[in-house]
Amino acid sequence: MTTTAPPRTGKRTVRKNHPGAAPRTRRSGRLRRISLPYLLLLPALVLELLVHLIPMVIGIVVSFKELTQFYLRDWGNAPWAGLDNYSLTVDFDAPVGEALLSSFLTTCLFTFFSVGLCWLIGTAAAIFMQETFKGRGILRTIFLVPYALPVYAAVITWAFMFQRDNGLVNHVIHDQLGLTDSPPFWLIGDNAFITLLVVSVWKGWPFAFLIMMAGLQNIPREIYEAAALDGAGVWQQIRRITLPSLRPVNQVLILVLFLWTFNDFNTPFVLFGKSAPASADLISIHIYQSSFQTWNFGTGSAMSVLLLLFLLVVTGLYLLFTSRGRSATDA
Repeated sequence: MTTTAPPRTGKRTVRKNHPGAAPRTRRSGRLRRISLPYLLLLPALVLELLVHLIPMVIGIVVSFKELTQFYLRDWGNAPWAGLDNYSLTVDFDAPVGEALLSSFLTTCLFTFFSVGLCWLIGTAAAIFMQETFKGRGILRTIFLVPYALPVYAAVITWAFMFQRDNGLVNHVIHDQLGLTDSPPFWLIGDNAFITLLVVSVWKGWPFAFLIMMAGLQNIPREIYEAAALDGAGVWQQIRRITLPSLRPVNQVLILVLFLWTFNDFNTPFVLFGKSAPASADLISIHIYQSSFQTWNFGTGSAMSVLLLLFLLVVTGLYLLFTSRGRSATDA
């Protein structure tokens, strides 16, 4: 049986492994690799633009306008105030500037104690949890409960506990222990600062504990064993091994705690309502009152812009000095 080969045509077929097709394939693969990260970041960039950047630009524009309740329907036609809102805000001899300065100092004091206590308690708990003992997993879970609870539910619970007549705090310190002559007020007066600090530390230190726990996992146990053989005690190991090894973690942790605490609005708002006591008048609540209670959005926006500039300057200086300290230590 004779088999006849198919006739050849004049067209020439290019194989897949032809040398001319390889550069084109590599080029398209390179383009896909380059464009993929930008495509993955595109939703986040769009949300960042809509949620943060555009409202920030609008707030900056409003800070240069005399926007009151009379121009809310058409805020674009509000009279141009220039730098008058900023001048009124930084005039510390006037009532508006004096009240803002007092709120700013209160916020600085509150942030200092809150961040310091959160870091101290979180670090101590994380170091303690590195030791192996029975029930360590359960205790770790209990430590993270304040961080896992919704902010509003946790703060409302604390508000009930700090009630003067039927709160748990006064029931313990006054009725049970007899430490006070009369049940103190915790949600008004000077004690409001202590109440705000307790609630802030209670819900903030588990985050420091979680971050420190992650940082301690990267320190080899052999270093501690060698230090123990050399006669180093527990405090010497913490001072010479643990804290220096956690310096990069602390740099980020303290900055995040500072920004979160300084800008905290939910805790004082839920705890005290729309009008916080003078001792707990944080700048976030103060700006809210200046904007939504007196209906002077121009002044409130100017305060917000000044707060943003302050946080940017503090963050930049903090990163500059801590980075220099790390470089000098590494050298």
